[in-house]
Amino acid sequence: MVLPSSRPRGLPTFAACLLLALATVQQALAVPNFTPQRRVGYNTGDQWEPALAADGHGHIYILFPQYGSINNCPACTAPTIALSVSNDNGLSWQPPHPLLPSSTSQFDPQIVVDPVDRQTVYASWLQNNKRDVMVARSQDFGHTWNLAVAERSGDSADKPVLAVRGADVYVGFNHERHFLVAASHDYAGTFTSVTVNPNAVPGWSLAGGATVDSNGGVYFSWMAYARLQLSTRPVNIYVSRSSDGGRSWTTVLLDVSSAPPDCSAQTCQAEFLGAQIALASDAAGTLYTLWNAGQEHGASERIYFSSSTSGGASWSAKVDVSSASDHVEHCFPAIAAAAAGDVRIAWMDTRRYSLWNVFQRSSSNGGATWSDETQLSGPSHGYDYVLPAGFRFPFGDYFSIAIDNLGTTHVAWGEGRNYKSPGSIWYTHGR
Repeated sequence: MVLPSSRPRGLPTFAACLLLALATVQQALAVPNFTPQRRVGYNTGDQWEPALAADGHGHIYILFPQYGSINNCPACTAPTIALSVSNDNGLSWQPPHPLLPSSTSQFDPQIVVDPVDRQTVYASWLQNNKRDVMVARSQDFGHTWNLAVAERSGDSADKPVLAVRGADVYVGFNHERHFLVAASHDYAGTFTSVTVNPNAVPGWSLAGGATVDSNGGVYFSWMAYARLQLSTRPVNIYVSRSSDGGRSWTTVLLDVSSAPPDCSAQTCQAEFLGAQIALASDAAGTLYTLWNAGQEHGASERIYFSSSTSGGASWSAKVDVSSASDHVEHCFPAIAAAAAGDVRIAWMDTRRYSLWNVFQRSSSNGGATWSDETQLSGPSHGYDYVLPAGFRFPFGDYFSIAIDNLGTTHVAWGEGRNYKSPGSIWYTHGR
């Protein structure tokens, strides 16, 4: 589309700006290598925080919480963890269904595929008032599941994060200030939990990402928030590693972010837009991290990338991977890696007229250079929170990216009116 060199005669300034905005968005979305965003999951109720995984046989899995009733499931209690599966690398999707119905609400889904056999699927979530950390295992592409309780406690947990390789299954979570990892070495049959930060000061720890490298080393990324004065206290960003199957841990302070931006106008808590960190490893054992962090309390945050070829003992200097201008808010990092040097990243930011969009980049050389940015989110009719230039607000605390057996990138995320409701999850794939 060719834009006029000046404002059309007699056209109000607002209308001219709107035309320019729409034309800019159309040009940004004219990317032939990713499919237009499509809604996935149930068509009623609210869905958010999708977890996504891809196996070696063309199956794509999206696990998400369903807020609202589910037909023919009297045992389901909102929210219920539900599963959508594609058998053809994301071209079509089976109807969603509850993974394992429960009489108590289920929260914070995670799903991963074992990188060794590229077939066995593991899922994790919280239930029983968030006191039970659940892990399920499927060897038949998600048709049936074996269930285990990785941790049962009198205290509530938050955001389990999974890492798997062969018989070794790890799930990280927090009990307020303490960050724990439950480890299994018998394919999620039995688990033993260890506290990664036993000397933590009062506050709140929150898992970010996890991976098991090709040598069996296990890594978790996580954040530590102060209990009080969230609007003025910095956030520590850590990576912890274990070389003995999760029995002992060494922790590195990767970065320190300023206090998070205010989120009260969207009815969410202060830390919702605060620092998060995602983590992945490639087939050669190189580690990659992607996180958002700020320099001034309450101000907008940037998105940063770093890598490690020393098993997490040292990390490259952080690099800002976004081309957005200063004062643009960046949040919700997502990362995946495959063959040596093949790393894909995604995040959300507000560069388009203060509305949110999802952006993606890829690298074939471990982050030394990057592809141009691709905007993955786009317009969709029938949703008052999805506008031509972007969506009103991220729906949920995180989203997910994966690489399939054909080398295609798959991304699922949440869009909503504000933090509370309504909202839904969206999906795209491409290269």
